[in-house]
Amino acid sequence: MSEIDPRKLRNAFGCYPTGVTVVTTREADGTPRGFTANSFTSVSLDPPLVLVCIASSAASRPVFAEAEHFAVNVLGDSQRTVSARFASPSPDKFSGIDWQPGRHGAPIVVGVLAWFECARHDTVAAGDHELLIGRVVDFHAGEGNPLGYLRGAYVSHSLEHMAVEAAGAAQELRIGAVIEADGQVYLAPDPARGGLRLPVSGAAGQRGSLAGLSGLLGELGVVASLTFLFAVFEEGGGEIQSIYYRGTGSGEPPLRGQYAPLDALPWERIQDPVSRTMLERYAAERAAGRFGIYMGDEESGEMRAVPGGGVQGTVP
Repeated sequence: MSEIDPRKLRNAFGCYPTGVTVVTTREADGTPRGFTANSFTSVSLDPPLVLVCIASSAASRPVFAEAEHFAVNVLGDSQRTVSARFASPSPDKFSGIDWQPGRHGAPIVVGVLAWFECARHDTVAAGDHELLIGRVVDFHAGEGNPLGYLRGAYVSHSLEHMAVEAAGAAQELRIGAVIEADGQVYLAPDPARGGLRLPVSGAAGQRGSLAGLSGLLGELGVVASLTFLFAVFEEGGGEIQSIYYRGTGSGEPPLRGQYAPLDALPWERIQDPVSRTMLERYAAERAAGRFGIYMGDEESGEMRAVPGGGVQGTVP
């Protein structure tokens, strides 16, 4: 194992897309406990078994290892904040979370895409994690799109649909993002100009995608969550369709590129005209505390309001 780079291995594991769940239980005194996990899978239909992993170092591991029942809540693509809450070190992760007890007492988060209440079937120590195997005793499945996770970033089916609909019949599609963390914006290397630019998937003769953008961010070592559509515009008389999202980054130092303060961007190194325009608009709208969606072409367009699209906080 000494020859394996843990960070590179984590990035390789991240090539496999997963859903996002919140696993919950209750202590003997009724106190609810929970954590975010994407290592969840179905194991068997007869008997009905599921498996989820918890870090051996997790403070709640002994509670889950001894609990008679636990629940796996499958998050929908509008529940990033729920995922972030249960992934945080907050001592009261259930504060502000709407939940109700399942038939056997395990907390069920209201509004999730699906949930499985389980009786403890077995626990297995496995390296730096413990496998919790549960026998499904109750479950429910609803409608909607799942919250996905790929290469260290959240992915959303609804965002992908927006991109597809916006792209129309354009010959080329470019998908980019403005990613902020604590007042700083991520800037990727710009090989064509030798400077910096916003990260973008798609180039001459190629159609970009959210999956491609997520893969690029993974290669750059950027952990981020894309949450809102920011701009949809045409270039080159409609031959090129550009779509930019905005989102939040973890703030971890990237492998390549850099985070730069919004109020002190290295403009002399940002020669890509689209990146400059997106950053100028982002800085102005963030200062105003309200974001919109720009729709048009590279010369003119209109701004449309984003429901609930105020300034975002940082997502761990």
